[in-house]
Amino acid sequence: MSDPYQPRSAADVARLVADYPLAWLVSRDFNASPLPLIGETNEAGEIVALFGHCPRQSPIVADFRADPRGLILFNGPEGYVSPGLVSKPDWAPTWNFAVLRFQVEVEFVPEETHAAIERLAEKMEGDRWSTARVGPRYEQMLAQVIGFRAHVRSSEPRFKLGQDESAAGFAEIVAGHPDRVLAAWMEGQAHP
Repeated sequence: MSDPYQPRSAADVARLVADYPLAWLVSRDFNASPLPLIGETNEAGEIVALFGHCPRQSPIVADFRADPRGLILFNGPEGYVSPGLVSKPDWAPTWNFAVLRFQVEVEFVPEETHAAIERLAEKMEGDRWSTARVGPRYEQMLAQVIGFRAHVRSSEPRFKLGQDESAAGFAEIVAGHPDRVLAAWMEGQAHP
């Protein structure tokens, strides 16, 4: 029997990173910074690295230069599931969520800092905006940040998007949950 809290595929993990790019980067010294990251995948669609940039003056820079090992934590869709959504009187409330925990080794790539910013701007803005609009100030801003690639050493996804409800109870929750994004993720993760 498969673990009901595992995503169906590597594509689900990549989708969570793409849809919820703001993650916590945590050093072994427990300094942490919320940063938007871009997932880099292999041929099988598995995330093998997370690409981003951070302020050069952040304590995490010194931490990762001393020890490149750390964690990256993503929070995806989440929400309370009220027993009022289910017609079964003895059903208990719960909380559904999709989260990711990556153990990583951080490599600073200063030569890719510009690319880190450009890729993030393109992901978030498409062709609506360009760093060229910042003008001469862009080079000053660029000097204050450093690009990094966090190489994934292990991945621990947890997609608790349902529990022991019957098919009918699950359908009631999906149909009635007020957070339609969470409901769509639940429906997409339904296990036979």
